[in-house]
Amino acid sequence: MRVSRDIISRRRNCRETTFLLTGGTGFIGSHLACELLKNDHRVILLARPHNGLSARDRIDRLLDWFELGQEHRRNLNVVEGLLDMPRFGLGGSAFDRILHEVDEIIHCASDTSFSERKRAAVEKANIDALGNMLGFAASGNCCFFHYVSTAYAAGRRTGICKEELCENDSFTNVYEETKCRAEKISWLRCQEEGIMLSIYRPPIIYGNSKTGRSILFNAVYYPIRTVLFLKELYEADIRERGGHKARELGVRLNGDGSLHLPIRVEVSENGGINLIPIDYFVAAFMAIMDDCTEGGIFHVVNQRLKRVEDIINYTKRLFNISGIEACHAEEFTGKSKNALEVIFDRYLDVYGPYMRDTRIFEGRKTEHILSRNKVVCPDFDFEVFSRCMKYALEREWVPPV
Repeated sequence: MRVSRDIISRRRNCRETTFLLTGGTGFIGSHLACELLKNDHRVILLARPHNGLSARDRIDRLLDWFELGQEHRRNLNVVEGLLDMPRFGLGGSAFDRILHEVDEIIHCASDTSFSERKRAAVEKANIDALGNMLGFAASGNCCFFHYVSTAYAAGRRTGICKEELCENDSFTNVYEETKCRAEKISWLRCQEEGIMLSIYRPPIIYGNSKTGRSILFNAVYYPIRTVLFLKELYEADIRERGGHKARELGVRLNGDGSLHLPIRVEVSENGGINLIPIDYFVAAFMAIMDDCTEGGIFHVVNQRLKRVEDIINYTKRLFNISGIEACHAEEFTGKSKNALEVIFDRYLDVYGPYMRDTRIFEGRKTEHILSRNKVVCPDFDFEVFSRCMKYALEREWVPPV
């Protein structure tokens, strides 16, 4: 152990800790960076240029979106570098300077692609870049490594998933596989180097539960966007082209003006989607970081699975749609999927396992910390759903930054 727990706590409390954060232009990383700065911590953001914008410009645009005042930006240092390059592609003096400044690392950067054809890129981001960051931690003064993983590092494991390293070799996709591998790599390297390690495992994260705002519209947003795409497509066919294609698929306008979309969505008896809002994850992360200086593995999840049936009902209610129904697998036996269902399934195939999840992510240690700090996960009820989807529609599903 490089530094005692008491010293780690004292440094943080006195705002003497310098955090190096990766993934600061991403969904989770940007929110954590903003929260650290609001709490007057010193933060170094390692980011790359993109689409003609420098790393600094990208970060400034994000912080403007967060409406973070200049008084909170005085402790921010943006370093333009590439995680997968030796020494992050930095010159000798720049690299050495941050090497000796950094006390703790928060590693959020990752490639969340599921596709096997993107394996090389996913491994480069989730394995190779992590190796570089761990090497950096080992070479400098870093005493604590915070790794943002995923609850789905459990892969195809069923039943109860504990807050411990996963021992499995079966995964739904390359993202799950690389995150599981990354956890083990982090654990071994940090043990070797005497660096404290915390691994944070969130499930599916959506936007801010209080405001609906988000800089990313994937995961739980994607099925809703798909439904609305189909709704717009066939409403236009009915109103503008006589509705021939709509009739072929059983789509029709009801007398009350709602659109009937005959889509059966497969659900599981006791399953659902594990959903948490980004504001809850940030609050939980900060509570765990401040409370647990010995490190560990933490399931930052929702102990109440959200039934797909509820989300279907929310969608029908908010967007004036009928016909979408939840069905169990046996109900499809002997009655093949219609053309509209085939189209819908094609769009949502990669999300299927997460919509019918029955696993229990045990989190006694996490729950104890969060309960003590009065951090409670809000329900993804109709009001929260509406706020999030209305914001996405205002943005026309385009990220604001």
